[in-house]
Amino acid sequence: MECIENRPFDEIEVGDSASLKRRLTMEDIKLFAIMSGDVNPAHVDEDYAKSSRFHEIIAHGMWGGALISTVLGTKLPGPGTIYLDQTLSFKHPVGLGDVLTVTVTAQEKQADNHRILFACECHDQDDNQVIVGKALVIAPTKKIKRPRAILPEVHLCERAHLHRLLKAAKAFPAVTTAVVHPVQRESLLGAVEAATAGMIVPILVGPEKKIRQLAEAEGIDLKDYRIVPTEHSHAAAEQAVRLVHSGQAQVLMKGSLHTDELMRAVLNKAQGLRSDRRLSHVYVFDVTTYAQPLFITDAGINIAPGLEAMRDIIQNAIDLAHILQVRQPKVAILSAVETVDPKIPSTVVAAALCKMAERKQITGGLLDGPMAFDTAVSAAAAHSKDLDSPIAGQADILIVPDIEAGNMLAKQLEYLGGAEGAGIAVGARVPIVLTSRADDSITRMASCAIALLMVHRGSQSMGGQRHVADGG
Repeated sequence: MECIENRPFDEIEVGDSASLKRRLTMEDIKLFAIMSGDVNPAHVDEDYAKSSRFHEIIAHGMWGGALISTVLGTKLPGPGTIYLDQTLSFKHPVGLGDVLTVTVTAQEKQADNHRILFACECHDQDDNQVIVGKALVIAPTKKIKRPRAILPEVHLCERAHLHRLLKAAKAFPAVTTAVVHPVQRESLLGAVEAATAGMIVPILVGPEKKIRQLAEAEGIDLKDYRIVPTEHSHAAAEQAVRLVHSGQAQVLMKGSLHTDELMRAVLNKAQGLRSDRRLSHVYVFDVTTYAQPLFITDAGINIAPGLEAMRDIIQNAIDLAHILQVRQPKVAILSAVETVDPKIPSTVVAAALCKMAERKQITGGLLDGPMAFDTAVSAAAAHSKDLDSPIAGQADILIVPDIEAGNMLAKQLEYLGGAEGAGIAVGARVPIVLTSRADDSITRMASCAIALLMVHRGSQSMGGQRHVADGG
């Protein structure tokens, strides 16, 4: 076991030194920002740093100062050291990828109180002096040798995939969005936040008095937003659909009403927004332990879809993945096992869907199934089962057998796995943003970003086969 050992006061001579070398990474910067609260964009925002006078300099000597403390506490004098004072001057900025060498040198000893004054220096890989200064410590008087502490691994939950969606959406103009029945705090704030971010131009459809009372209570100024008054939520859903038909809205956004209430208006045979494709729901999850965005479908609309419905659900998800620039998505059709078993109907459906893909009835993706969840997302699990599949361990899209499995999988990822997922309904004439009261700000914004990208990158490609209203 690795140990750390100090050098007591009596063993240290003036001129003794110790060093530490470390490369600066973005994770180091962000962890330092989390611990210190220093969120200066010149340090933690690469885009800002590049556009400002800092150019690519996104960190400063404070990180080097923390390394000086590390040397004093673990090497010289080491364990038992008490830090009293420091005076440091930051001479040169530090950038991503720079390698810093920190050196402390004993300069003066005070025998009566066991204090030592250290000269401190920090240089980068080009020998630029980054930090110079002094540190005063009380050195330990007894020898200490201890096993080095095993620290927990720290994983930053950065939502990199969702942030990339938000960044991609900035390249396009806002889309006019009918927000259906926004009479609760989360639904109204979500629409206003997306509008402030330049993603949507909201049309608030619902009881005007309730919307205005809510806005006043929350301190929201509605002067820039159009309100289309209706008596109740049913009427709001129907009116929002009419706004799409008349060309006044490009997207629907669910407010404070049940999903099935909105879907009844969308799927109305005479006046709804049906396409030639079955409507389905897709989650786009950012899972911090997974290398790419993870699409899950259908966990929100189709209850127990049959073979033809499953074909549309898969095609919808593939087409959405293309819009989000996943060129050939890998599709895992989930079941409990990897072999076809007539006693498990989902395995038979999975095999049939793979054959349909071979016959070009499903296009644009690479399908395999049946496949258990572990083999779909873990190469190690697939190897342990001797599963030879181009999908294994790297699935982009997970196809669940029914809404119960999808809902449970999505909620487990979210509440136990720390995942965040944007939700969108596809297969209608326009994208439909489906959010819930539990969704946080980034989830709502990412859902709007997906809808915007669908509009501007070609949502019309989402149509295809026969569309029916229920999951038979």
